[in-house]
Amino acid sequence: MSKLSGDPAPFFRMHLFVCTNRRPNDHPFGSCAARNGEQIRDWLKAKAAQAGLKGDVCVTKSGCLSRCDQGPVVVVYPEGIWYSPKTEQDVEEIVSTHLIKGGRVPRLMLR
Repeated sequence: MSKLSGDPAPFFRMHLFVCTNRRPNDHPFGSCAARNGEQIRDWLKAKAAQAGLKGDVCVTKSGCLSRCDQGPVVVVYPEGIWYSPKTEQDVEEIVSTHLIKGGRVPRLMLR
């Protein structure tokens, strides 16, 4: 992504999109909602707020991000890093390592 002179300042330092798409239970791709996507979103919102990141980091639910078999899926922008957290501890690690310290959590990254 390139920023052009005169572009407005971003509303948030980081924006996380969490897939909460729900498909029928027998769908061959499955869905992030069936893989706990809504709980992941709730944990991310809560942990970011607890870390004092409210207003700096925005966590938004999204529709399908086309990686259903690897879900639940979280994308962090502006970096464009894709994660698949499964537990509350995974979410805590993303918040502390990526959102606070600016690092990455390689074991949770989609490739």
